[in-house]
Amino acid sequence: MLITFEGCEGSGKSVNAAWLRGWLAERGIAALLTREPGGTVLGERIRSLLLDGELPPTPMASLLLFEAARAQLVSTVIQPALGAGTIVLCDRFTDSTLAYQGYGEGLPLATIDELNALATGGLIPRLTILFDIDPIIGLQRRGTAGAVNAMDARDLEFHRRVRQGFLVLASQFPDRWLMLDATRPLDDLRRQIARRLEDAGLLA
Repeated sequence: MLITFEGCEGSGKSVNAAWLRGWLAERGIAALLTREPGGTVLGERIRSLLLDGELPPTPMASLLLFEAARAQLVSTVIQPALGAGTIVLCDRFTDSTLAYQGYGEGLPLATIDELNALATGGLIPRLTILFDIDPIIGLQRRGTAGAVNAMDARDLEFHRRVRQGFLVLASQFPDRWLMLDATRPLDDLRRQIARRLEDAGLLA
């Protein structure tokens, strides 16, 4: 089973992805945590290129780099883990590309869908957890944490388009998405995640 974590910058998705891995481990459930772009040697090198503010790739170059990193991750990490019966938790996946490169950058959504399918072999998450947050609040969190990168430095309207993209995607596939208010206390968010997993029988 593949569970993905999505959201704008500063939404807290990475922290909660790590928490879920620990929560599952406490229950004797094996889970692999990975991220996009990254998760492999090639993917981490691509990640450094994409987040380097001094050498920003064009929108189309970014799209192709993301898909290259994804193809490597799915082929060498995610699919082998799923084949072994391990739950895979992925910090960002195909929906981020639709939100950022599609809604944010304005690249054709149909093209992104085709490339996503090609890079993943048609793999679709069983559950996608969206940490929704006003970009102003999210970017303030990032700045306070001292974790600003090239993506954070984009203008506010870009981040607003990305957020809207996530909301549209979640509305299109409500059975797959769990949308959370990322400004809620962590304990509340985590109770909602655990309840969704248990109520849906995803841990059986």
